[in-house]
Amino acid sequence: MSKQNKKMKQSVLPFFLVCSALMLNPVTAGQAHAEVLNVQQANVVKGTVVDETGEPVIGATVLVVGAGAANGTVTDMDGNFSLKVKAGAKLKITYIGCDETVVAAKNGMKVQLKSAGAVSLNTVEVVAYGVQKKVTMTGAISSVKSEDLVRTSVGSVNNILGGQLSGVTTVQYSGEPGSDAAEIFVRGKATWGDSAPLIQVDGVERAMGDIDPNEIESVTVLKDASATAVFGVRGANGVVLITTKRGAQGKAKISVSTAWTALSPTKMVEQASSYDYANFYNQMSYNDYVQTGSVAVANGKYASLEDYMADPKNAFTPSFSAAIIKKFKDGSDPIRFPSTKWADYIMKDVTLQQQHNLNISGGTDRVKYFISAGFYSQGGLFKEFDRGYDYGYQYKRFNYRSNLDLKATKTTTLSFNVAGNVNTADKPYTGQGSGGMIKNIYYATPFSSPGIVDGKMVYCTNDYTDGLNLPFLGSGGMAYYGNGFMQTNVNKIQMDLVLDQKLDFLTKGLSIKAKGSYNSAFTVNKQGNCEVATFNPLVQYQTDENGNYLYDADGNKMIMLNADGTPYLLYRQNGNDTDPAYKSSQFKARDWYLEGSLNYSRVFGKHTVNALLLYNQSKQYYYSSISYKDVPRSYVGLVARVTYDYANRYMAEFNMGYNGSENFAPGRRFGTFPAGSLGWIISEEKFWKPISKVVSFFKLRGSWGLVGNDKTIDTMRFMYLADPFITGSYGLISNCLTSPYTDTYGYLFGNAQSGTTSGTSGIAGAYESMKNNPDVGWEKAFKQDYGFDMYFLGDRIKTTFDYYREHRTDILVRDATVPSTIGFTMPYTNAGETKSWGYEVSVGYNDKLSKDFRLWTKLNISYNQNEIIEMKETPQKNDYMLAKGHRIGARSMYKFWKFYEGDQTKAEYEKTFGKPFPTQLKEFLMPGDCVYVDLDEDGKIDQNDMTRDNGYTDDPEYMLGFNLGFNYKRLTFNAQFTGAWNVTRYITDVFSQPFYCSSNTTQGGLLSYHVNNTWTPGVYESQSALYPRATWSNAVQNYAGSDLWEKDAKYLRLKTISLSYDMINPAFKKIGMNKCEVTLSGYNLFTLTPYKWGDPETRASNSPSYPLQRTYTISLSVGF
Repeated sequence: MSKQNKKMKQSVLPFFLVCSALMLNPVTAGQAHAEVLNVQQANVVKGTVVDETGEPVIGATVLVVGAGAANGTVTDMDGNFSLKVKAGAKLKITYIGCDETVVAAKNGMKVQLKSAGAVSLNTVEVVAYGVQKKVTMTGAISSVKSEDLVRTSVGSVNNILGGQLSGVTTVQYSGEPGSDAAEIFVRGKATWGDSAPLIQVDGVERAMGDIDPNEIESVTVLKDASATAVFGVRGANGVVLITTKRGAQGKAKISVSTAWTALSPTKMVEQASSYDYANFYNQMSYNDYVQTGSVAVANGKYASLEDYMADPKNAFTPSFSAAIIKKFKDGSDPIRFPSTKWADYIMKDVTLQQQHNLNISGGTDRVKYFISAGFYSQGGLFKEFDRGYDYGYQYKRFNYRSNLDLKATKTTTLSFNVAGNVNTADKPYTGQGSGGMIKNIYYATPFSSPGIVDGKMVYCTNDYTDGLNLPFLGSGGMAYYGNGFMQTNVNKIQMDLVLDQKLDFLTKGLSIKAKGSYNSAFTVNKQGNCEVATFNPLVQYQTDENGNYLYDADGNKMIMLNADGTPYLLYRQNGNDTDPAYKSSQFKARDWYLEGSLNYSRVFGKHTVNALLLYNQSKQYYYSSISYKDVPRSYVGLVARVTYDYANRYMAEFNMGYNGSENFAPGRRFGTFPAGSLGWIISEEKFWKPISKVVSFFKLRGSWGLVGNDKTIDTMRFMYLADPFITGSYGLISNCLTSPYTDTYGYLFGNAQSGTTSGTSGIAGAYESMKNNPDVGWEKAFKQDYGFDMYFLGDRIKTTFDYYREHRTDILVRDATVPSTIGFTMPYTNAGETKSWGYEVSVGYNDKLSKDFRLWTKLNISYNQNEIIEMKETPQKNDYMLAKGHRIGARSMYKFWKFYEGDQTKAEYEKTFGKPFPTQLKEFLMPGDCVYVDLDEDGKIDQNDMTRDNGYTDDPEYMLGFNLGFNYKRLTFNAQFTGAWNVTRYITDVFSQPFYCSSNTTQGGLLSYHVNNTWTPGVYESQSALYPRATWSNAVQNYAGSDLWEKDAKYLRLKTISLSYDMINPAFKKIGMNKCEVTLSGYNLFTLTPYKWGDPETRASNSPSYPLQRTYTISLSVGF
């Protein structure tokens, strides 16, 4: 017998025996036998208890009035009960959150409970591999229902979860059509590797970004170990469970919705005009001119700065002449001397989006169905100038879904789900993505081109013949124009087949479930690459009838003018237009998932026992394109769960995941991940009754457990295999051929080759590329959660609080303490360690204040903090230089103190820090230059003064969500605000340094923020300036990475707002219509933030983001 089988037997067999003993022990068996005897009596009454929505109520107490607590029972998992009582006797039925109900006993009775306050408790909540009674749950979860996901039209459900669920952080970095889904983190980041949560749709790992929100019934987030341990390897970062809609018994229901949306950018970074550009450029040149003179004076070459300037050989010559600046200012020659603000020129003010959906659901007691079809389309913000083909951004998606439930027999249910989508994403052909296109816009100079003129792509030139020549041109902002197009077509299909078989003939409450799922995707990438002719404008001169040039009074040639006074121009052509050269490539993805489970659910008087034993296995083909791409990725695991509650008062739960991973050697491949939780509903105790009218519900809960992870930053696979070698590479032999290293090293094997030099006689053989580690194992996270749920005033006010801690050990890292001279990449080892902690608070109010008016509001606040304990980093001189001891994602930078103001700054520094003023990165400072703090007190600023103690990170420590709404008759209003603070964005590149571009630092773009917020001698000399003195000479000093560029990015945003009115009337009802609702809604409409460099969620760096959008939507929803 293999070690693996032995381990599985050791883990599963004891659990199975415990469950068997529980079902067959004399006490429980006796109770079951007694129940059978009771049913056989003639006066046994059977019935069902449901809530206001018709869903079964689990665990409701049914007592015979006047007979005492001994003669009673509780409802089972289907809401059913049976009780020995005379027909007509009074039965009292109670359940937490519902009004007490007294009814006459009648066989086959159905009792509907009414909520005690504003809103009844949800009877069940979706959890891993099933559902649980919400009232007795002990794990930490958050959920949101369908109606909260479709208040406004969005393409991805990711984008509206932020603020709705406590403990969930969302950051939407990009607004690119089809790629605008926000990144999701559950309780922040607890590792520097993959921090994304596991996403499951109907119990199978799938992407959530391309699901039509109209198909979703609920989204549930599992946060603590008790809720996620059963996922083992995949549950370390939290789990998001998406449940799609299903049919219900009754007449067919038809829902049709259509939405039309206008989109515009939330906030774009404003660029400087040509006039401001030229003046600022001259000012920056003059700043360096003054600095050069000041250095000469300091070195004793001149007595004063005035003497330096008076020397003719030192005369200052501005780069942009007065004549050119005049042209920029008056706009008299807009083609040759344009002022193009590229973001305004290229980006549309408004683009369109549309979303349409059809849902049909219904069924009988035997067959239930849900069918959905949806179409979504979003236009891009980049303008398309006519080229004879489409090359702008555009995304279209068609979704479909069919969920079918068939009750084959009284005990057998078959479910079959088919879903998928076909989507098309169009983009310009640039080879650098949307981020590169945005970057090119900001790198561009405003005078490089006027754009498209009479269908020509015009670029300015610096060889004008009238003597007005630009000092340089820089680059244009239309890198995407005329290069061609790209199109990606994706066809996805997903299928599930589920068998649910009750085994009550063996023992009541026992069932088995089998599930098989298949997912497939086929992608076709098409592209057409071409070129476009460009044109340079050239002035034309006036001539007499003989063709001789005419001259003005100053002896200059007279330029031909148009009627509006602008120069008459002809154009010089460069290159030619070419047709797109077409090519395509194909990719495919395929995976399957199998699951088999044994379920047990039984009520014994006041005791409720639930158990689950599950085996699952998955295989993903084409997982990696670079690492063992022909070998599918596989997972296998066992899941066990037992829950117990007594009288809806005392709860306990035990979970276990037992998982295997391909990344570890056979002896270390499987990991066991246990978790447990306890709960106590104190409000069910007798001593609580005096205050129950004020505090109607109070539950304490706690959980502890272990979860695992096997993923690395670079998705390394099979980390235990023999050390890989690189073969047939000329990486080393190229060194052999290079003087002075000729023939000094490199593995040479094989026969001599003709044409080789320096006596080498072979090809590169094999060399060790990295080390692998056969002892590598699971990354583990021990999680703790302590919380309470407290409801007030008949459940009108609901509060939830959770405090959590996580200690993650054995994180997979490469040891960077080893010198790089060893010649190969170090293996992964279980050497990393982090800790994280935080809290979540949720307060909600929901009440029906009158017959026609309901009001609701909810506030969520989440806080998350983390710290790296060990990361095996390259050793540093000072601890503050390490990531160790800091928040994950903390950046290394200098500590900015203030702007230099002369000798008084040196004296102030010594007074403040008790040390002499240190030598800065540049020895000679001018007023307005940056001054950094000498953290290691060695008298100089160098890399040893770079710290990670400054600022925050891209991931907010605090997330806030606030929801407010009301319903009055047929009018419904809802507004959702989201906020984040203790979050920063680090600005770099052209956003921090004026005139920066990818090729140089003197001919790039300029933002208007530089013009208005830069420390300028004699103009704006303030310590509150956003930018230091503009300089090239001291650029190393002023634009070094420091917390001056770590910008506060907190925000409060009106995420969604909607106003709906149901126009249903008797005439509509006659044709079967039950809903005709018109909605006006918006998304990202309003943002308060101190951040000036675009939207606070996006990046202002060398990889800027496609702009986020605000939307204005009108929609119609009709139901039959």
